[in-house]
Amino acid sequence: MANNSLGQRRLAEQRDDLRLLNQVMRHDIRNDLQLIGAYAELLEDHVDEEGEEYLEIIKESTESATDLTTTARDLARVMLDVDCEVRSVSLEGVLAQQVEELRSGHPGAVVAIEGSIPDVEVAGNDMLGSVFRNLLSNAIQHSDETPPEVTVSAAERDETVEVRVADNGPGVPDAQKDEIFGRGEKGLESSGAGIGLYLVQSLLDTYGGDVFVDDNGPEGAVFVVELPVVG
Repeated sequence: MANNSLGQRRLAEQRDDLRLLNQVMRHDIRNDLQLIGAYAELLEDHVDEEGEEYLEIIKESTESATDLTTTARDLARVMLDVDCEVRSVSLEGVLAQQVEELRSGHPGAVVAIEGSIPDVEVAGNDMLGSVFRNLLSNAIQHSDETPPEVTVSAAERDETVEVRVADNGPGVPDAQKDEIFGRGEKGLESSGAGIGLYLVQSLLDTYGGDVFVDDNGPEGAVFVVELPVVG
């Protein structure tokens, strides 16, 4: 009994240590990334046409890395917090907010909502926004088109609601449609699995939902999220 109590206390201490390490690392990394981004902005008037191309790559990579620190924070919260209560959340409020944030962060992209978002409550919590933020960001970051285009739609299906995030990117090969979410025994080590999509799958497992990817004709991919309707 004493050994069991000691083990539980040790696990709690390890979670606290990991939580602190995650917080400190993210803070320091984000500070460095903000510094890189600021200096990149200052260089805009000091590079020639060829240099502009490389500078744009630096800026895009900095933005992507900053987004990654946010995703790492959310994933750490899911993995380290033992109390992650699921409750009812307004789908319309969460989804509309994430679409607006994407538009603000990527003014060169075309982001549209097709039709209206159902005014329903779904299973989720404060982390539900991370599901859509990662899917929307993924659609922009992996696009090879100019401008990148993302279309969001949602519809009720019996006792669930289906949210579709469609893009005009290169699409996802059939062989990778499962493993990009880190499914299977390898988890994050699965070939092609990104931390953002792994987080999406982990959260939806918690909510009793699902996510899968389909083809978007004539080109691109559609990430489909299914969430239980509550109430």
